[in-house]
Amino acid sequence: MKLVWCPETAAKAYIDTVELCGVCNDSGIAELVSSMAAGWNVSFIVEAWSHGGGTATSIGLAVACRHTNGRHVCIVPDERSRLEYVKVLEVAGMSPEVIVGEPEELMSELNGIDFLVVDSQQNRFSRVLKLAKLNNKGAVMVCKNTNPRSTSSFSWRNVVDDGSYRLIRSIFLPVGEGLDIAHIGTCGGNSSSSEGKRRWIKHVNRRTGEEFAIRK
Repeated sequence: MKLVWCPETAAKAYIDTVELCGVCNDSGIAELVSSMAAGWNVSFIVEAWSHGGGTATSIGLAVACRHTNGRHVCIVPDERSRLEYVKVLEVAGMSPEVIVGEPEELMSELNGIDFLVVDSQQNRFSRVLKLAKLNNKGAVMVCKNTNPRSTSSFSWRNVVDDGSYRLIRSIFLPVGEGLDIAHIGTCGGNSSSSEGKRRWIKHVNRRTGEEFAIRK
């Protein structure tokens, strides 16, 4: 995914999120994630959320979608989680799309994800990341609450080890309980980048008749 940063949009989303989440415990994460999603002008945001997971980040994502005219989908595991999530976001004036079911099963129905947020405290969170169907130009994945002691076995390389995607870069930020962020690109002809691809070109010397194969 070619990230074209728009500082003005990022700043607007940041300010709006501060106004809505400034008193929340995890507002620092919400503001950062909101400005990232808005600044990169993502069009399809997906998050996996469950009861007790905190909603400041969710509000930040909804704010970002307002600025990008994008789609925001939240996957919740049960009706209890849905009711809690919807109640809090409606108070904040947000109405994202909510789907009830196991994230691992529902990921196959969501195509072209640009921005994905999961909570490392959820069971099999790395499996959810691995099953995501990303935009054919790549995407950004965010894993929150990534305390190094509790997620020591987690690796972005393992998320993209099937050959469909490639890890472009990743970074861990000590914000809140920890944010692990990765920029994921795709492998294959649909990617807009030719980085890492090579092809053979045949060249014939017209004077001598010799043929050469050049890898370019």
